[in-house]
Amino acid sequence: MIRSLLAAAAVTVAASFPATAESLKFAVTDIEGLEALQQEFGAFEAKLEELTGHEIDLFPVSSRTAAVEALNQDKVDLVLTGPAEYVVINELTQAKIVTAWQRPNYFAQIVTLSDGPIKSVQDLKGKTVTFGSVGSTSQHLGPAQVLADFGLAYNTDYQPQIIARNVAVEALIRGDVQAVGMNEGHLSRIREAFPDTSFTVVARGRDLPNDILVARSDLDDATIADVKAAFVDHGAELMDAILTGEDNQKYKGGFFLTKVEDSEYDYVRSMYKTIGVDTNAFVGN
Repeated sequence: MIRSLLAAAAVTVAASFPATAESLKFAVTDIEGLEALQQEFGAFEAKLEELTGHEIDLFPVSSRTAAVEALNQDKVDLVLTGPAEYVVINELTQAKIVTAWQRPNYFAQIVTLSDGPIKSVQDLKGKTVTFGSVGSTSQHLGPAQVLADFGLAYNTDYQPQIIARNVAVEALIRGDVQAVGMNEGHLSRIREAFPDTSFTVVARGRDLPNDILVARSDLDDATIADVKAAFVDHGAELMDAILTGEDNQKYKGGFFLTKVEDSEYDYVRSMYKTIGVDTNAFVGN
């Protein structure tokens, strides 16, 4: 009798997961090295395994280009990436959208000194505006689009420079540059780092499209459905696991979306046009 009950329990457990659970390799484009990837996503890896029945292996990639190569060579199955990277990855790999990861208060803005000469976007004509990490959605492409939305053409109406954020802020305080592009989280940290200086936002862009999890183009639909179901049915559990990572605090208060259209990233494609770059290659490559 006991043996029969144990056998029945085993059948029940087996039926709750795919019959042939395959190993899925998971990469993140803005984290380099396996150690850092494990620190940020180790708990998420374990939780996704539990919820899908598929073995999940964290797969470090050294760059955005390496992620594209890994997708095209079937070395990686799932890639988490930002909106600027997504539009290029989509064009080069035809990756399938799995789910979007929302980042609350994720928008680009143009920051100046409160007591400085710049009081409006139009005051930046002929001036120098700095951007952070080249190709970044919220530090480069987004702020450039904000200025374009206010009528200032990139590299025509103002002089763009790529400078590390803290260095750029020091240059702003000295008067060497007139504005810095950044996102809301960056501004909060800048205000903490420079408590004796008052900063003003002269332009703010619309909320940026979400980060996005994609699957390689030939990953089978059933497996993708398993992963999507985990986000739909157990989103809170997965978010709790994600938030164990220090860098992943940017997702705090956010949620997952599984009904996502590629057209939602057309705003990002317009950013590439704004700076005169095609979406068939990463900016800066």
